[in-house]
Amino acid sequence: MKFTPLFKRFLLAISFIGGVLTLLAVVGRRKSARVFREQVASLFTIADKVPNKAFNYDQLEGLPAPVQRYLRFALPERHPYINTLRLRHGGRFKTGIDKDWIPIEGEEYFTAQPPGFIWKGKTSLFTATDRYVDGKGQLVVKLLSLLEVARACGPEADQGELLRWLGEAVWFPTRLLPSEMLEWSALTNDTAQLSCTHQDLTVNFKVTFAKLGEITQIEAKRYYTPGRLETWVGELYDYQDFERVKVPTRIKATWKLPEGDYPYVDFKVNDIQFNASSPY
Repeated sequence: MKFTPLFKRFLLAISFIGGVLTLLAVVGRRKSARVFREQVASLFTIADKVPNKAFNYDQLEGLPAPVQRYLRFALPERHPYINTLRLRHGGRFKTGIDKDWIPIEGEEYFTAQPPGFIWKGKTSLFTATDRYVDGKGQLVVKLLSLLEVARACGPEADQGELLRWLGEAVWFPTRLLPSEMLEWSALTNDTAQLSCTHQDLTVNFKVTFAKLGEITQIEAKRYYTPGRLETWVGELYDYQDFERVKVPTRIKATWKLPEGDYPYVDFKVNDIQFNASSPY
């Protein structure tokens, strides 16, 4: 088949544009990765250290019965306090209630005190970063790590991101011990309310426990869209030992909406490291 000179020029132009877009995507990902590492390093510098402090079963006195079961299940006595954490995960994600699941990989970094985290998730098309630092929450989504397509910040994002930090504290359970900012209150033999106050913002979870002590579900009212509070549910399972601490390695998250359930997160933790001091 012979191509006309005009069609050949068209093919060359398409090839050139494709090459430029590929180059921009590579440059964008490298820049995004560098900025992310700098943000993680900055997060770790503000982490309060708790030297020579260890968990003791005497600290459980007065806590609701299911909370005591959980902490005895998750933590061995005299385990050092966890100040920072880093993890990697795989899994799948949905961008809309009627959308298909897509593969996702992510990494996340936490400080126990003050409350803070930074998460980055990557799919074939977009990169999302989620964070709660110095009392401020933010979500940014970029297409090919270059073009910003979504951003959420403000009081409603602050509430959602503090809830995320609190719910994911099951990965560093010494932070779930009662403190000036964290309180447990009894509900039933298998449920309790977990409340957290940070910088005048208070969030709450209803927490459900299994007979052996595992936390199996967390539930809260969370902003689905600006001005719209809906029920958010996280399911936790597949507990495994990491450095003698039992943590869930699978989490599923679902919005309970009037129009129907919207499951959108199904993550599998691949690696957890306690008291990390640097990004992966």
